[in-house]
Amino acid sequence: MLSGEAAGVPRSGDGRVEMVRALRGARRSAVKARVQAADQIQAMLVTAPEDLRQRLRGLPTKELVAVAAHFRPAREPEDVDEATRFALRSVARRHRALSEETAELDAQLGRLVAEAAPGLVGLPGVGTNHAATLLVLAGDNPDCLKSEAFFASLCGV
Repeated sequence: MLSGEAAGVPRSGDGRVEMVRALRGARRSAVKARVQAADQIQAMLVTAPEDLRQRLRGLPTKELVAVAAHFRPAREPEDVDEATRFALRSVARRHRALSEETAELDAQLGRLVAEAAPGLVGLPGVGTNHAATLLVLAGDNPDCLKSEAFFASLCGV
């Protein structure tokens, strides 16, 4: 502020909303890494040996990850096929771990958002992620979300 006087209330940094903010950051990172792992699996298939490529071609990501996670390559790969299976298994297991991490974070976010703003989560079409975003934008004062004007401004109306 040019006048040197703040117009708003500073974030306390110790409420449920700060907890939501921290969990959202971790979730965003896990989801991004999971997408990158799925992309990496697809990229590896482009140069995989033909028989392996044929076996995995056209599988949806979830099924592809399940199949690749169960590969049993040699402990010390000796050829391209074994090395590719080893790499696919590694990335597929990472994808699975990130899926589990995301689910854990979603559960915690769901609990915190429901505690912080139960009325918001109860609205039609408002899920945990959207409610969490609104809570973080509103800060530790979720009561301001009760104003239709404020809610509309957050939605860009």
